[in-house]
Amino acid sequence: MQETVNEDQEAHRHVLSALSRERQLGLRPDQDFDRRLDGHFPTLRSLFHSLYGDRNDWLDQLTDLVLQCARSWQERPPELKATDAEREGAPDWFQSNRMLGGVCYVDRYAESLEGVRARIPYFKELGLTYLHLMPLFLAPEPHSDGGYAVSSYREVNPKLGTMEQLRSLAAELKDNGISLVVDFIFNHTSDEHEWARKAAAGDPEYSDYYWIFPDRTIPDAFEANVREIFPENHPGSFIRMEDGRWVWATFHTYQWDLNYSNPDVFRAMAGEMLFLANQGVDILRMDAVAFIWKQLGTPCENLPQAHTLLRAFNAVCRLAAPSLLFKSEAIVHPDEVALYIDPKECQLSYNPLQMALIWESLATRDVSLLAQALERRHNIPDGTAWVNYVRSHDDIGWTFADEDAAELGINGFDHRRFLNSFYVNRFPGSFARGVPFQDNPKTGDCRISGTTASLCGMEVNPAEAVERILLAHSVPFSTGGIPLLYLGDEVGQVNDYGYASEPGHGEDSRWVHRPHFPAEQYARRLDPDTPEGAVYAGLKRMVEVRAGTPEFAGTTLIDFGTNNRSVLGYQRPGDAEGGSTILALANFSDSPQTLAGETFGGYSPAAVDLLSEAALRLDGGVTLLPRQYLWLRVTPQ
Repeated sequence: MQETVNEDQEAHRHVLSALSRERQLGLRPDQDFDRRLDGHFPTLRSLFHSLYGDRNDWLDQLTDLVLQCARSWQERPPELKATDAEREGAPDWFQSNRMLGGVCYVDRYAESLEGVRARIPYFKELGLTYLHLMPLFLAPEPHSDGGYAVSSYREVNPKLGTMEQLRSLAAELKDNGISLVVDFIFNHTSDEHEWARKAAAGDPEYSDYYWIFPDRTIPDAFEANVREIFPENHPGSFIRMEDGRWVWATFHTYQWDLNYSNPDVFRAMAGEMLFLANQGVDILRMDAVAFIWKQLGTPCENLPQAHTLLRAFNAVCRLAAPSLLFKSEAIVHPDEVALYIDPKECQLSYNPLQMALIWESLATRDVSLLAQALERRHNIPDGTAWVNYVRSHDDIGWTFADEDAAELGINGFDHRRFLNSFYVNRFPGSFARGVPFQDNPKTGDCRISGTTASLCGMEVNPAEAVERILLAHSVPFSTGGIPLLYLGDEVGQVNDYGYASEPGHGEDSRWVHRPHFPAEQYARRLDPDTPEGAVYAGLKRMVEVRAGTPEFAGTTLIDFGTNNRSVLGYQRPGDAEGGSTILALANFSDSPQTLAGETFGGYSPAAVDLLSEAALRLDGGVTLLPRQYLWLRVTPQ
């Protein structure tokens, strides 16, 4: 322990000496920066040493990183520093029951950043406090992977606008109580990024930014343990460059993986991250977090160093952009998803398990897997929150754990085949109109594309589809965390079956659920006699009730056994001991379901459904209509 303290002090003195020299040259980090450096430096030093301590220059690299943080803080606009101070005093701001997220592609939803700005009044009408704009940085066409092949992190795609417009939009959103979220694609860059171009030209400095090898010896050794992600795009994990060398490309051939074993790469990406923070971005979606560290002899997924990297990036933020939050994107085994959720790692995380099991429950009319997941896998560390959603820009994959399913007598492989068949309308009686993604008819393996409305049967039976859409959303709106809407879903937008006619989209069925802005459907959103109006009114009611219900703040959830495989139940307790609790009930079946009075034996008989404001008596039992959901305020017996 004493040795560690001495090492911290020596490193701290080294950094302070460098800061002193820079101050003489005009650098002016203020007292706030100095205070945070004193508090967070030991953590940053330890993490950085863990990653790069085997290098002789690790302390000089660390010193350069801290100087970089000081310069970024000095450049940070005063209004963003004010936000930092405000959120330092209210670190749980993102756990509010008033949080509501929306996500969209700029070009498809609003054509441009200025178009997004024009929709701010609508965002306020809906109640948004969080807006995620899908990848909007410079990317090559048609090889952009939907914007996930970044050519420059400091330039907006010119079709969408400019960085100045993004900065201005971020400020206006903030003035209207809306936090801006963007993707930070930090596992790889486009092969057209300046760094990649220099690497391709043989520059040794930038060749070390990527995993590039002169022949197949090392790639073959890596691939002995690494799985193929997109085998239809290219075999293995490496592709051959024009000069005969081999470069790591986990995903598409034009997305080259960054080499984080090189501290220059860490510092370079930290610089890009802080640049975005200084444009007014509040939250970064950390893309493909499971893949960011490579080590020979391992699968190169979910390695311990991936977590160390995230923690080191977080420590950088605490110095130079202290209110910036990370949101993890890890579509992996539920146990692995949970490992990224930590106040010092990713404060927010997508909840892919809940999403998948909502769809599983709609198909089976059986909530057993979903109830098990809420009981076993929902509660996460203090200072963190789920981002809960019904669907995203991506496909739906069945991410439940086979061992969880086996406890309920379900064969995971067979069940996934059934769900795939059901949601692409290959199963008799299916209401869904999904489209297969990466379909393999021989094995039955595929994932699912489709808008919420189409997957819920809007093209088959609109009235039932509306009920399914609202039922599905009632879960993320009440389980705890930030509910996230894919914009367009709130007016029941259906699939875009003409997606393949757009250049570059024909080979990717996910574009079927990324339609353009449905102006006519939005125009009908206030007409309750239309499907659009019914969906919009139902969701707006959930937003309003949630915002007025303190028990919905935070993420704490207590399971509730309904003794009925079709009815989901869970409790959201309030802060006061012995005070009121919200009991959520949701009937996923197509027939009425009655819960006997003894089911509610722990509660006083009188209850109120917050959504309808109707009073109920629990001691006589509760009957839920098909696809009905209730949010009951109850008190202990």
